[in-house]
Amino acid sequence: MNKLNCPNCGYSLSGIGDDIKNAVDKEVAVKEREWKKQHQTDLELATVRVEKMFSEKLTAANEKLRASDTEKELAIIRATQPLHEEVERLKSFRARQSTKLVGESLEQHCEIEFNKLRPTAFPRVYFEKDNDAKSGTKGDYIYRESDENGTEIISIMFEMKNEEEGSTNKKRNEDFLAKLDKNRNEKKCEYAILVSMLESDNELYSGITDVSWKFPKMYVIRPQQFIPIITLLRNAAMNSLQTKNELALARSKHVDVARFEEKLAEFKTGFDKNVDLAQRKFADAIREIDTSIKHLESVRAALVSSGNNLGYASDKLAALTIMKKPKGE
Repeated sequence: MNKLNCPNCGYSLSGIGDDIKNAVDKEVAVKEREWKKQHQTDLELATVRVEKMFSEKLTAANEKLRASDTEKELAIIRATQPLHEEVERLKSFRARQSTKLVGESLEQHCEIEFNKLRPTAFPRVYFEKDNDAKSGTKGDYIYRESDENGTEIISIMFEMKNEEEGSTNKKRNEDFLAKLDKNRNEKKCEYAILVSMLESDNELYSGITDVSWKFPKMYVIRPQQFIPIITLLRNAAMNSLQTKNELALARSKHVDVARFEEKLAEFKTGFDKNVDLAQRKFADAIREIDTSIKHLESVRAALVSSGNNLGYASDKLAALTIMKKPKGE
């Protein structure tokens, strides 16, 4: 290769091209590093802004979801509250039909219920505890009612039996019927009624149970039938008394009494049918209450399960995170 020299001073110009090239390459490298550094900084700032923006949106979404879950939980609570209250009301009603009365004995309960109506419904009635134990035994209460002439309308011997809490020696209603019949006969009462909390699970005694097949004119009832059974028997006795008075008047006037005797017999038959119908209707009502309780409890359980599933979904969404992409990928 021919050497290139300066014509004036003779300085060799052979390597100047390489110097210029090296200077240019060095300047380019510096500019490239500066450019990369600037753009790297911009990229990192953009990445931070994107991550912050996405994080804010994710936080907002989570808060909105939590608020939505809270609203759903409140909605479930509002929806189930009436069902819960209805279940509790039905349970409470059922308990009053078949469990021990709280805070008072069975005798006190019956006496209080009777005295509430005594001034208006039973103004001439004798209703007191049986304190005559001359024969070695006595009942709990005696009910006697007479008309204004002193003629007895109806008389009832009551026996009250409550279930002792925690007792392992469970009594049966039948265990007390013979004693009740004995007390009724000694006190010359027409009817005998056992007011019982025994055998609470026995459907036979869910209403007014006629046990006249064992002892005449005897019934086993629950406390809630105490006033209704008195009313039924009293009304029947009042009608019977009226018929008897009409019959006596007719006989005194030498009138044919066959029609009156037939009327009395029809009344007795109708009364027995009404008592049996009332007993069946009460048992049907208790069964319907039990069915309603089971259905409402099932609906409430389904709503609570739905709320739990929404909670699980919320937990899974909250566990999601954004994975940062490694450099160079």
